[in-house]
Order: sequence, then C-alpha cells, then structure tokens
Amino acid sequence: MSKPPRICSCGRVVPHYEICECRRSVTRERNRRHDARRPSARARGYDHEWRKARLEHLAMHPHCRECSKSGITRLATVVDHVIPHRGDKNLFWHRANWQPLCAPCHNSIKQSQERNMK
Repeated sequence: MSKPPRICSCGRVVPHYEICECRRSVTRERNRRHDARRPSARARGYDHEWRKARLEHLAMHPHCRECSKSGITRLATVVDHVIPHRGDKNLFWHRANWQPLCAPCHNSIKQSQERNMK
C-alpha cells in the first residue's frame, strides 16, 4: 500500500515520494547563498597534499564504512572527517578522524548527521 499524497506549504498536492518544485527552488537558493560565502576547497585544505593522502587512505580502506554496517560491500570514493574539522588543521590531518564512505552515504547519511549536530 502506498502512502497518500500530501499538501505542500505552497498548496500543491504532491505525491508522497516527491519534493515540490517550490521546496526545490528554496533549497537551491539556500545552497547558492551558502556556496557564495564558503571558502574554496583549496582554501579549506583540500589541495594536492590532501588528494594524495586521500588516495592512500582509500587504497588501505577501500570499502564504505556505513554500507558495511548493513552488510553491504561497496567501494568508498570519499574520505570523510568523522568529527567535522571546521578549519582545525590538526583535526583535518588526524588520520584516526578519517573514514571511507561511498558518495551516496557521504551525501545523505553523513550530511544529515552533521545537520543534526548543529
């Protein structure tokens, strides 16, 4: 049995599994504002030295940590900081703070965890 449609705050009826276009627009605009204020990846420390260390870490830890908790074997493509470093160079380079994740886990599970930490 599928879930019934819902009414968006804009008044549109939206299927349960979809996001209303007005919500997508709001999210895109919020992300644009955030990106405009955010320093570049290089300024945040993601430079050649990081890319090299990232590849070494993924070679030693090739599987996604989140997927393996569910018994799934998926290759990791992202080295994530378990505790967000927020510019702290010591925490940024502390390898015990690194975990291998696949892109879907990094972009969904990890991001929602960080939003809830704020």
